[in-house]
Amino acid sequence: MRTFHKSIDIAAPPQRVWKVMIDVERWPEWTKSMKTVRRLDGGAFGIGSRAHVSQPKLLPTVWTVTRFDPDRSFTWSAASVGFRVSGSHSVEPNGTGSRASLSLQFDGLLGGIVGRLLRKLNVEYMDMEAAGLKKRSEQG
Repeated sequence: MRTFHKSIDIAAPPQRVWKVMIDVERWPEWTKSMKTVRRLDGGAFGIGSRAHVSQPKLLPTVWTVTRFDPDRSFTWSAASVGFRVSGSHSVEPNGTGSRASLSLQFDGLLGGIVGRLLRKLNVEYMDMEAAGLKKRSEQG
């Protein structure tokens, strides 16, 4: 399995969800899937921004933003020997609230194998992240 996806409805405006979503250094406050997230650069979060991410049960990794659509979505990626993983995060209006979507894509020679090996953990972490994003965004 190379692709994982999770969407969740959030009773908060997209602007609020977006602010929570791009404040990556604070993610460990609202999801147990993250130990630490440390930005490696200054300035506004956007294309080229890098962060050192430490997660339980995974090796620490540097993620780099490769796509950025202000107020809507960003994708960042990390590479290792034989594979690359991309994580996408988006938010869109949904009635009076928002819908947030998270996805992971494993590519490269070993991408399918790594994705399959980490399947259970990926699903668990995406569920944690979606629930934490919802709770933090709805708190205002």
